[in-house]
Amino acid sequence: QTYFWMINIEQKCLTLASRSIAIDQTHLTTRVQGTFGYLDPEYFQSSQFTEKSDVYSFGVVIIELLTGQKPISLTRSEDRSLTAYFIQSMKENHIFKILDPRVLKEGRKEELLAIAELAKRCINMSGKKRPTMKEVTVE
Repeated sequence: QTYFWMINIEQKCLTLASRSIAIDQTHLTTRVQGTFGYLDPEYFQSSQFTEKSDVYSFGVVIIELLTGQKPISLTRSEDRSLTAYFIQSMKENHIFKILDPRVLKEGRKEELLAIAELAKRCINMSGKKRPTMKEVTVE
């Protein structure tokens, strides 16, 4: 059930994105108004967004849905960044300790772990190592 909920969110995001830019438009210049926990870390070095920047942001949304936590928190004990907290929990095999109890109740552990692994790939610090959105939809 969690899986279908996330697919529905992804489809809505992709639909909104496809309505925003004309087919013949190759470049779009905008003022950056991203929310600090969702911005691709590579943007801070290059000042450019790529297709993989969207993948990073989508990964943050997945983690937010899995944990029920905001991307940036002043109350989180060690890491203020949800992504850093999430990655550390994955490394220490404590992922189920940080998942939202409602998500744990609804989902099977294997499915939740697969979704968590996908999210981890989406938030890789290197954009080149992240999946494409097409690859994300296949998983």
